[in-house]
Amino acid sequence: MISIVPIVFNFPLFVVSNFSMDTRQRSIRIAMLPWLAHGHICPFIELAKALSKRNFYIYICSTPVNINSFKQTISEKDSISIKIVELHFPNLPELPPHYHTTNGLPPLLMSTLKNALDMAKPSFFHILNTLKPDLVMYDFLQPWVPTMAASQNIPSVLFLTPGAAASCYLFHIGRKKPVSEYPFSAIYLRDHEYDRNRHMFEPTEDDGYTDTQRRVNGCIDGSSEIILIKTIRELEGKYMDFLSTLCEKRYVPVGPLVRAPETEHEHEHSEVMKWLNSKQRCSTILASFGSEYFLSKEEMEELAYGLELSKVNFLWVVRFPMGEKISLEEALPKGFLDRIGNTGKVVQGWAPQLRILQHSSIGGFVSHCGWSSVMEGLKLGIPIIAMPMHLDQPLNAKLVVDAGVGEEAVRDKNGNLDRQEVAKVIRKVVAEKTGQRLRKRAREYSEILKSNGAKEIDQVVEELLKLCRLTRRQESTELLY
Repeated sequence: MISIVPIVFNFPLFVVSNFSMDTRQRSIRIAMLPWLAHGHICPFIELAKALSKRNFYIYICSTPVNINSFKQTISEKDSISIKIVELHFPNLPELPPHYHTTNGLPPLLMSTLKNALDMAKPSFFHILNTLKPDLVMYDFLQPWVPTMAASQNIPSVLFLTPGAAASCYLFHIGRKKPVSEYPFSAIYLRDHEYDRNRHMFEPTEDDGYTDTQRRVNGCIDGSSEIILIKTIRELEGKYMDFLSTLCEKRYVPVGPLVRAPETEHEHEHSEVMKWLNSKQRCSTILASFGSEYFLSKEEMEELAYGLELSKVNFLWVVRFPMGEKISLEEALPKGFLDRIGNTGKVVQGWAPQLRILQHSSIGGFVSHCGWSSVMEGLKLGIPIIAMPMHLDQPLNAKLVVDAGVGEEAVRDKNGNLDRQEVAKVIRKVVAEKTGQRLRKRAREYSEILKSNGAKEIDQVVEELLKLCRLTRRQESTELLY
């Protein structure tokens, strides 16, 4: 277990101990500040692990509630070069400490959380001033970070955790610069998807930008020469090139950053693995929708009936919003669990997703198309049955279809899931010839990812070292004059 001990500041700040000054002197030190969401923090951690193996020393800054959820993912070995720093928010009555994260945050408090992060500038300034990192890596909603870093002569780099295709669509709208027309007809939002994400596009101020667009543009413009993005060129090269032109910054892929399969608590899920062992190769689908997105009662019902109608083996991981006390029997259609028999298995809460996807019986992945889930499916060569919900997920789903690695269960014009459509697409992927083609293409991408090895990370290392050397040369030149 990683321990956290205090450092002396004039305000509360904590950092993991047990680092030597020798290590700090010979390593490039990076301070990371991800957005306060699980889907953003995890890629930062995986990138930190990769960089720590290449003589980088990483400080990951986040709120205590987030730290409690991710600190166990950093092994004792990794903790030699990866340290955790607590970022302290001001006391806001409407935003108690357990809401200093997007997990379980009421939607109405999202803008309050963003503002609270802005109000943590003094805390982050003291972190930089004390740790004196060689480089700062930040996320898409903190435009003040590169400005603050520049004031201390520290280069800073934006790391985007969404994919390039989705970013192309969103940035083309949000940048409002005279560039060529949007060239990717396959990546778009349907009317109901646009309506659900309307807050992302409709300006809130006279300048014509939304708050998110304003923040993202500031983060893009502040990044030092390059922008890192979680993807591979073989999948999203043309989208990266368009982004480089649109944003006037070179986009550098960091790879899929898929974490190692979970090994803790294996005994707790031995029954699940035993059940999968009883199924034939590629005969079963995993249905899982991430840790922060939840199906409505109506969506759960349509998915349940769709799974049942498909007559395909399925393992469904069901999660409910934090604090919601409801049983599976209450949430699912009456008699569903009895009717499915041994064809299906429903697990409430958490399940070892990567270990399940690795299993030979898995032939498809019903996913909300969060970008990390898409990368996991591709890394393991599993075709995706896309059931996106909101934000970038509908755009990721279009990419999955366009790349030939999945099919989408298309919602009706009102944005509702339909059980017949769900059943049809599941059968198509698992039981029909289409599925063979999709699996072949997904496995091709899996082989690409395996053969790439650490190619992307090696390139990232070169780019970061170049930035740090350039800054040091500039400082030396300034001292001469």
